[in-house]
Amino acid sequence: MFGLFRAKSAPDLLVDPPHLGEGRRVYAIGDIHGRLDLLKDLIDMIAADDQARGSNGTTELIMLGDFVDRGPESAGVLDYLLRLRTWWPSITCLQGNHEEVFLMAARGDEAALRFMTRIGGRETLLSYGATENDLDQMTLGELRDWLMAAVPDAHLQFMESMSDRVLIGDYAFVHAGIRPRVPMEEQEGKDLRWIREEFLSFEQPHPYFVIHGHSITSGVDQKGNRMGIDTGAYASGVLTAVGLEGSDQWFLSTSGPGTGDFSGIDD
Repeated sequence: MFGLFRAKSAPDLLVDPPHLGEGRRVYAIGDIHGRLDLLKDLIDMIAADDQARGSNGTTELIMLGDFVDRGPESAGVLDYLLRLRTWWPSITCLQGNHEEVFLMAARGDEAALRFMTRIGGRETLLSYGATENDLDQMTLGELRDWLMAAVPDAHLQFMESMSDRVLIGDYAFVHAGIRPRVPMEEQEGKDLRWIREEFLSFEQPHPYFVIHGHSITSGVDQKGNRMGIDTGAYASGVLTAVGLEGSDQWFLSTSGPGTGDFSGIDD
């Protein structure tokens, strides 16, 4: 048993330290945002760490979403993740709010495309072959048509297939967070991808210990009921992963170049 108690008219709440369960090891990776260089480095670090720790049954990778926008290689990140699944089959990619917007834009939604360009999507368009001149000269309609033709079906299908949550043992893995006091089975995908302050400011126990990204902090944001691992890789050069096994938690992170520009961090 993992220290759960039943509260009247409320979901079970986790009050003891979280436990992953037996025979599993998990590495969860925070927001990548087009930093293919950092992702490759971190995967190499994880592979070495996993080997050094020895076999413990299944080792799973969970990507917490926001693969695109802001950084220079969004298209390359999606390509890499598709290839990664062939040699690390136990991998789950969660859909972040940036993938949600990108999908809408790539399906022809002009309002989503306009919003996308305000939240780092310009870099995504460049990664698919647009030029700065294209982006400056095209009308919104022209840009929509170009984008619909430029994004491979494999990328669209991949993003559409992404999960919005993973539950393992006492842990819930989501992109942004969960709505407090709402049972997990009633959580809506839009909240799991977009929620911020209502979740971040809530200090009471949840039914699960929540591992999330979405909200940038200068280091791991560890609280009694959650852990945020979005360390602003696109700007800081620091891409963070948390390793979990049993009741153990440990961290791996890159140390690469960054732009230092954290504008738009609340998008």
